[in-house]
Amino acid sequence: MAILLVARGVARSYGRNEALAPTDLELRRGEILAVVGPNGAGKSTLLALLAGALPPTRGAILRGSPPPRIGWAPQRPAQYGHLSARENLELFARLAGLDEPGAAADRALERLALPEGAGRAAHLSVGNQQRLNLALGLLGEPQVLLLDEPTASLDLERRRGLWKTLQDHRARGGAVLLSSHSPEEVARLADRVLVLLDGRVVFEGSPAELENAMPELVGGA
Repeated sequence: MAILLVARGVARSYGRNEALAPTDLELRRGEILAVVGPNGAGKSTLLALLAGALPPTRGAILRGSPPPRIGWAPQRPAQYGHLSARENLELFARLAGLDEPGAAADRALERLALPEGAGRAAHLSVGNQQRLNLALGLLGEPQVLLLDEPTASLDLERRRGLWKTLQDHRARGGAVLLSSHSPEEVARLADRVLVLLDGRVVFEGSPAELENAMPELVGGA
């Protein structure tokens, strides 16, 4: 499978605090990679580095050739509260240089079943704000999706709908890297799992291999 995104010895420190130790990672076409670990393990830092939203202290992020379009949905909604869902989508579509921002917004609204009214995003429910955050990450049909806790605020129906969206994306040859606290989500979706503890990779393998390794990982924590 073609490699779309690579991390080589990528690390991030804040003064003496090492948020992420040097990490190697490859994300391939047609796969879903789940990153798991407790709060503060370095998951959000890793995703922000891969998205280019945070510069690494050491190491490098490499993209395939031609470079894939990357969609990123951070854990905290990154949207303008005074704009409506549609206005946010159209604005971000223009910033991304998409040819038809209005059409891209229409597709995103429909895909995530978002309200089309003129109400401000700040007044949306927590679940709808999360779905808008995901819709922004999906703009422009990116090949690589980087999703930080994407289903944390979604009800079961919306969660399953997103799972289907990600599985379809994989089937079309895209790649997904998501962080998750849900064992069910990881078991349903992931081809590979990366476990982070205290900013360090302590396991990489399939969900089945992770299940077998759990007693050792828990015992060593």
